[in-house]
Amino acid sequence: MDTTIRNEVKEPDSSPRLSTTTEETGEKHQGVTTSTVSPPPEGPQEGDALDDYLTGFKLFALLFSTGLIFFTLLLDTSIISTAVPEITSEFHSLPDVGWYAGAYQLTSSVLQPLTGKLYTFFPTKWTFLVFFFIFELGSLLCAVATSSPFFIVGRAVAGLGVSGLQNGALTIVAGAVPLQKRAFYLGLVIGAGQLGLVIGPLIGGLFTEYVTWRWCFYINLPIGAIAGLLLAVLRCPEQIVKAPFSLALVRRVIPQLDIIGFILFAPAAILLLLALQFGSGETYAWDSSVIIGLFVGTGVAAVLFLIWEWKAGEVAIIPFSMVRNRIVWTSTIQYVALISAIFIGTQYFPIYFQAVKGVGPVLSGVYLLPSILSQIIFILLSGVLIPKIGYYVPFAILAGIGATIGAGLISTWGPNTSTGMWIGYQVVYGIRGSGIQLAVIAIQNALPAKQSQLGVSFLVFCQTFAAAVFVVVGNTIFTQSLITETRRLVPSLDPTAVLRAGGSADAIRSLVRPGSPELAGLLKAFSNAFDIVCYLMIALAGISAVAAFGMGWIDIRQTKPAAKPEAAAEA
Repeated sequence: MDTTIRNEVKEPDSSPRLSTTTEETGEKHQGVTTSTVSPPPEGPQEGDALDDYLTGFKLFALLFSTGLIFFTLLLDTSIISTAVPEITSEFHSLPDVGWYAGAYQLTSSVLQPLTGKLYTFFPTKWTFLVFFFIFELGSLLCAVATSSPFFIVGRAVAGLGVSGLQNGALTIVAGAVPLQKRAFYLGLVIGAGQLGLVIGPLIGGLFTEYVTWRWCFYINLPIGAIAGLLLAVLRCPEQIVKAPFSLALVRRVIPQLDIIGFILFAPAAILLLLALQFGSGETYAWDSSVIIGLFVGTGVAAVLFLIWEWKAGEVAIIPFSMVRNRIVWTSTIQYVALISAIFIGTQYFPIYFQAVKGVGPVLSGVYLLPSILSQIIFILLSGVLIPKIGYYVPFAILAGIGATIGAGLISTWGPNTSTGMWIGYQVVYGIRGSGIQLAVIAIQNALPAKQSQLGVSFLVFCQTFAAAVFVVVGNTIFTQSLITETRRLVPSLDPTAVLRAGGSADAIRSLVRPGSPELAGLLKAFSNAFDIVCYLMIALAGISAVAAFGMGWIDIRQTKPAAKPEAAAEA
């Protein structure tokens, strides 16, 4: 009777992708069957998670460069607001105003889901720098534009670059530091971006008034050169092992990019943004056949996209398995609601300070500092405390509650609000900073390393789209409320004339006689309309607080367990 010798090989527990095979040779020597065992692959394999982090000066340099790029990105988003009047005057293009923001928003939103796939397969640093180069090229085109169509093309090119920058910066920082420290370092980078968002109108006003509006875009070039060159020479650790770049890699990756899903998604996104763009301006009424048709087209394209994504499975640009994860969708709601509230405040706080308090664009930007500085302080505090406590959910809840209370207090502002009150209430509203970066941490902790970039891309995409929607909602609320309040408080004044005057202090006060009861009524009308917009901020902040409870009560001080094989399968 033959005796069989079995060679048993223990598979490593830490990496479900590493496997060994045993092959029977079929040869017999003196009644003994021999077998050949293939040794396990040496070293980490493609798709494996990596724990390769930076410290000291290298980490500081990486944070400085990504923070500077994040600052430039959001600065570019808001700096144009104070330059638009000069641009339209030079190009004689007032009807094109909507496209200055619309072209940028369209191209940046449409490509975002696809960028998550690119970051999954290709080197993060170089993919990020390619997007940054495109953004810088778009900025240059805007700066040298000689006509309105030329300028719109530049904004569209810049938007293409932006589509991969925000999620790319978050991915770079996440790969450079361990999970326990990400709250602090991600907070620094996001805080830098928020600073750019707030001071953008201030800088834009200074350039437009004292130099030229073109420097609103030229400024991106020297800042970008410093940050881009520094990042190019730095080592950016990856979160997972990736194959070296080659044409063979490109050929292998293309079928996994879900191009069909992108082709179906793009029209849905474009039609929705066009509907919002046309409906929020004076082009078409919300109940017009054009707007209704755009919304119907959005719905049809979205249904086709969802059907395809369900059929595509793990290859989809937005895998259903990822979206069904409770931590992913609750974290997305928390982040989207909180950021949307911040965007609305950033847009309407200056209107209150200029229209109601009577200050200029520069000083209205200075008056926003209590909000942004307190936000940065709470970002840093949560970043320091989370590694010690281990749990991030309490800080996300605190952010939502603090923002809700702060927005509620701000909704009481009026023409006679004291300096102490508008400073103090903004400080309370700044508590939102304690949870502004935590959705990224929650999603990265909940997903296998291979899906981490897709998760961050999905988060940024939802935030971008939701912010666009809620800014339009806020604009509609403010406009309709201002019309109603003007008719009630200043019946002698045409509401249409008030809307056309804009929100600057001089324009508002030119409509009525100084010191008259009509002026007091008009200021009260603006104040009441602003307060009603704050109710939307209260609702969004409250939603953020509720969603935070589902973000996962996980102690991040513990080592993240290895992903299950089925969860770690290649997307």
